[in-house]
Amino acid sequence: MSEFWLISAPRDKENLQALERMNTVTSKSNLSYNTKFTIPDFKVGTLDSLVGLSDELAKLDVFAESLIRRMAQSVVEVMEDSKGKVQENLLANGGLKEKMKCLKIDLTSFVTHFEWDVAKYPAKQPLVSVVDILAKQLAQIEIDLKSRTAAYNTLKTNLENLEKKSMGNLFTRTLSDIVSKEDFVLDSEYLITLLVIVPKPSYVQWQKTYESLSDMVVPRSTKLIAEDKEGGLFTVTLFRKVIDDFKTKAKENKFTVREFYYDEKEIKREREEMTRLLSDKKQQYQTSCVALKKGSSTFPDHKVKVTPLGNPDRPAAGQSDRERENEGEGEGPLLRWLKVHFSEAFVAWIHIKALRVFVESVLRYGLPVNFQAVLLQPHKKSCTKRLRQVLNSVFRHLDEVAAASILDASVEIPGLQLSNQDYFPYVYFHIDLSLLD
Repeated sequence: MSEFWLISAPRDKENLQALERMNTVTSKSNLSYNTKFTIPDFKVGTLDSLVGLSDELAKLDVFAESLIRRMAQSVVEVMEDSKGKVQENLLANGGLKEKMKCLKIDLTSFVTHFEWDVAKYPAKQPLVSVVDILAKQLAQIEIDLKSRTAAYNTLKTNLENLEKKSMGNLFTRTLSDIVSKEDFVLDSEYLITLLVIVPKPSYVQWQKTYESLSDMVVPRSTKLIAEDKEGGLFTVTLFRKVIDDFKTKAKENKFTVREFYYDEKEIKREREEMTRLLSDKKQQYQTSCVALKKGSSTFPDHKVKVTPLGNPDRPAAGQSDRERENEGEGEGPLLRWLKVHFSEAFVAWIHIKALRVFVESVLRYGLPVNFQAVLLQPHKKSCTKRLRQVLNSVFRHLDEVAAASILDASVEIPGLQLSNQDYFPYVYFHIDLSLLD
């Protein structure tokens, strides 16, 4: 399981024996895997300051968990084409020994082999200062996360808007990836080429009648340049002064003139914009993921069911961009940032858990500081109820009222702000590493 229980009990003779009983029972019953959780001795300060710090740490704990879950989800979104590899990118900096601190390890190993990072969070400083360091670190990560994900989402939205233009039928989709300069009569004072959508059953009728729909239609000027499942896109050249008359007659025969002006600069700009957005989006995941071949279609990686005709040099619109990519290696800037700062945020979160255990243990068990923290990993979800019963039985003597309230929800604990189900005779905090659920 990816669930952990972080508990503590006084480190006197009676409670050390209770901890031993807990280890014996949980081991024999195969309820949990237990390890000591080492926490430094901090400067305590006054008990009043610890009460305020307890509230601040509770809020910081919730904020940190929320932040790392958002970051994990961002990794999922960036790795949309490789979602099966997301978990292996959610790692923590740290190691089992000091010389391994630079290594990435899985989250479970980090938690079960936790060591306080005295370089980042000096234990000799006052607790308030340590908490302030953690709070500022997480706040800055959140600011950067919002900025970077906003930029990425804007990029995705712009790309999706361009992609929509390349989808749909001949009535609505962009034509810039279908037509070519050779399909039009350009720069003529008198002549113009129109694009007409003809239903498939009417191809023969079009060929027979288009020259007579109006005066001044250039004979044999029509050409089928693309088609979809509903119809075809034909060119026809005629004199400019009969455009309105031709459109009217075409509409009467259920032929639709598609409003389109061939602007080579605009078409080039649209293609370059799609290339740039597609490349930028994928480069957030891999730095060399996309290198479109010169002259290839720049529309998104899906099959566009429109077939250009009559120009062998034009790429088939049904050819996917993936077939035209040169795959490369290397992580993109957004994924790299997410991995590095997810690790930082996760490490900070577990340090916050350690601080919460320390503060609550001092408040619960008093001074001088003398307690033992233990990390329990339940073996199965079905074991948790029995494990809780064992802990409540072993540590019942620490708080008889709390122990009784667990059995009887009607019992109120004087001065306690938490609901009864959150309070136990021992200090308890929950760690859930199911960050993608």
